[in-house]
Amino acid sequence: MAALTNKKNHPFHLVDPSPWPFVGSIGGLVSAIGFVLLMHHHGFYVLLMGLAIILFTMVGWWRDVIKESEDTKTYTLPVQFGLRTGMALFITSEVMFFVAFFWAFFNASLFPTEPTGGVWPPKGIQPLDPFDYPYFNTLILLLSGTTITWAHHALLANRMKDVVKGIGFTVLLGLIFTSIQAYEYAHATFGFKEGIYPSTFYMATGFHGAHVIIGTLFLAVCWFRARLGQFTPDRHVGFEAAAWYWHFVDVVWLFLFVSIYWWGSGL
Repeated sequence: MAALTNKKNHPFHLVDPSPWPFVGSIGGLVSAIGFVLLMHHHGFYVLLMGLAIILFTMVGWWRDVIKESEDTKTYTLPVQFGLRTGMALFITSEVMFFVAFFWAFFNASLFPTEPTGGVWPPKGIQPLDPFDYPYFNTLILLLSGTTITWAHHALLANRMKDVVKGIGFTVLLGLIFTSIQAYEYAHATFGFKEGIYPSTFYMATGFHGAHVIIGTLFLAVCWFRARLGQFTPDRHVGFEAAAWYWHFVDVVWLFLFVSIYWWGSGL
């Protein structure tokens, strides 16, 4: 009778009890408190503690998810479809996140007000040359889109060496992009608090840069998993999610380059 009661009669996955949601929420709370303390000049140690807890949660939770994915009875086709759908909805929410920044930028640029001098870019602002470092970064991200697509097609063809190479090149290009953007910020002629142009510029490009860092970490985990042989042509939902996320990052950058860097600079 007990065996009949515990028998699984559906193709879906019911997760086991896990401590990670609770631990992660503690990390988020400590990080939020630490960020507030940092803004009031009370040091950054509490913030670092919260970020360390979050990092510990991420590693532990991902480890458990990877172990689950190795069980063919757990990750059935309906479960894989659900995971892909969840990733698609998450990317959709990220699109709307960036829509807010584009909305703020175009609202300020299309209808300049008196504080900006009635012109865009505002008086006293020297925009960055879009065909300098931003253009080079655009080429880097476009190239990274081809390398991750190469890795995906290689995985479908079961060429695992090419998968490792493709993901590795993409991670390297992501690191180069982040380094160039950091250099660009360090040499910009305007600061975040100097008006609506710097605020919208840094919020939009800065959050995109954060997404590039997250995507790079995502792909770095996939690189290690690929080296360990944890992906197959039929079972690679984790890598597929990372590839989708990276393509999303690429597309957002194209909109940023055309609107904020190029059109918004007044050239």
